[in-house]
Amino acid sequence: MIGPNARAAAPAQSGPDPSTWSPDTLASMPLEALMEVKVVSTASLFAQPVSDAPAAVVVLTADDIRNYGWRTLADALGSLPGLYTSNDRTYAYLGARGFRRPGDYNSRFLLLIDGMRINDAVYDQAPIGSDFPLDLDLVERIEYVPGPGSAVYGSNALFGVINVITKKGAAFNGAQVATSVGSFGEKRGRATYGWHGSSGADLVLSATSYVRSGQDLYYREFDTPEQNNGVAKGLDYERAQSFFGKFAYRDFTFSAGHGNRTKGAPDAPYGADFNTPFSTTDTHSFVNASYRHAVTDGLEVASEVFWERYDYRSPSYFSSVLNIDGDKAIWYGADVHATLTAIARNKIVIGMNATRDASRDQYNFNVDPYQSLLDDHHSANLFGIYAEDEIQLTRRLTLNAGVRFDKESVSGPNVSPRLALIFKATPNDTFKLVYGRSYRAPNAYELYYAYPGTDGQAGNASLKPEHITTTEFIYDRKVGNSGHATVSLFHNDVRNLITETLDAAGLFQFQNIDHVQANGVELAYEQQFSSGASVRASYSWQTSRNVDTGAALQDSPRHLGKLNVFVPVFHHNARVGAELRCASSRVAQANTSAAGYCLGNVTLGTNRLIPHADLSFSVYNVTDKRYADPAGPGFTQNVIEQQSRTFLAKLVYSF
Repeated sequence: MIGPNARAAAPAQSGPDPSTWSPDTLASMPLEALMEVKVVSTASLFAQPVSDAPAAVVVLTADDIRNYGWRTLADALGSLPGLYTSNDRTYAYLGARGFRRPGDYNSRFLLLIDGMRINDAVYDQAPIGSDFPLDLDLVERIEYVPGPGSAVYGSNALFGVINVITKKGAAFNGAQVATSVGSFGEKRGRATYGWHGSSGADLVLSATSYVRSGQDLYYREFDTPEQNNGVAKGLDYERAQSFFGKFAYRDFTFSAGHGNRTKGAPDAPYGADFNTPFSTTDTHSFVNASYRHAVTDGLEVASEVFWERYDYRSPSYFSSVLNIDGDKAIWYGADVHATLTAIARNKIVIGMNATRDASRDQYNFNVDPYQSLLDDHHSANLFGIYAEDEIQLTRRLTLNAGVRFDKESVSGPNVSPRLALIFKATPNDTFKLVYGRSYRAPNAYELYYAYPGTDGQAGNASLKPEHITTTEFIYDRKVGNSGHATVSLFHNDVRNLITETLDAAGLFQFQNIDHVQANGVELAYEQQFSSGASVRASYSWQTSRNVDTGAALQDSPRHLGKLNVFVPVFHHNARVGAELRCASSRVAQANTSAAGYCLGNVTLGTNRLIPHADLSFSVYNVTDKRYADPAGPGFTQNVIEQQSRTFLAKLVYSF
């Protein structure tokens, strides 16, 4: 496990120099001040202004989540430069800078909640859809650090690190309830209690329930009388529950969460019988305790211990036989690191952690007649040590150097360096040259999952870790008092890429076969206005190809465009948040393609109609655009049609 809860932005009091702040400084800062100085803590293990971070970091706030009506983490991340999402009607997937592998469960991104790793111990999945075990109303901010992050966080941080930082009890200051209703039977309810004591103690308790009946969907690939003429009836449903609690007192923080989501799978993946019951249930549970203490003015020590569990279960029918597929993952560990600022011109972080993957179990069996097809039990250990130093070479020139050594019982040793040279040409202009190398160890699903028969899969215990080497040039420009522009040029080189392919026996198998390169440029601009209005826009051009074959990668758009505009109206009595997301065409399976698209979403809101209440109404896919995403290798379809226009009305009431 990588990175204690204390690594998350968790603030105390602002000082004149952001470089002297601890991560605890951030959480107590007013949002207005936070937006002005743009301080982050995920890129390094200490708080620093965005302009000093060794990456093109982007921050989303609780106001962004409310103003644009985002319901899932995927909704929020899809608004960021260089990121794009896709969906197969069961899970949401994330791509970055032209790279998203079909069949990959977001294992090349590291997802954190308050600095605690959420990727599970079997699939390494980063859950960003409705399976994310936290209600977005509890999120204070989201920090996204693009590029390789293994020098700080170890495995999985190939294309970026996402840190979801939760609200404190002071943000609620009492009880709050929320309810929403929307298209296709969508209903959500939340109850939250927040308390902040005069002694500094802080408490958050929250529970959420969600249900959606979904819609009947047509698939032309199954359009036969025996398969209900291609109509999957009543299989797009979804239901979820989540619970979260966090208590902090002085240097201690304790948090626990649980999320359970069941989603119907209407598109009959992996050769399942069409228009028959098929669902997946994902359950995440976690407990985390952290301690952060300033030993002296120049030395701070932070530590955490954690326990997590992930269970997956999927009943489906194959040739009219009920089959159950699933896994159980349990992992726990500890992390400790020290931050030393007593040495002039240096900020040094030294730490180590250990993780025990106690259970990486996978199973598959037919119910009647009973037949066990897979009953696999494995465990693993990880030990890592890391060090980072931010060296002020001159008044304008800073070197950020970090390295991490990981020893995994399955994949062996890995060394991950990162170097960033940061030059402040003027108070408003910063240039960064960043070099990094990250790795991803093969997960238990890729190593051990095996079952016979049509559309079967073979394990591959000889898989090696994949590695990415990234070189990036970043120009960061402060525009006036409230504007910010960024230009990023990047080159990614990925070797030993783990790819799902067909072996000689016709079974799916993961193999280290690909060498991939990606090049591109990202342009981003955001502006806050004195009226309270804001605008955020980005454009990305990227090209990704297989070096060995010269072929373009699947699900890799050449162009991405984003626009988010927020405007308070009627003398701040109401608000309007509008966004536009555009993506060019993408290569799909069997030499087909998914056409490009532009989607618009609009959210209207007010907190003036009902005392103590906030009302909002959102329209998603305003023009009812018909578009599709490339499907993974286990699907009969080459592309999966996406959601039509939907509506959502929401009420939040504070007592």
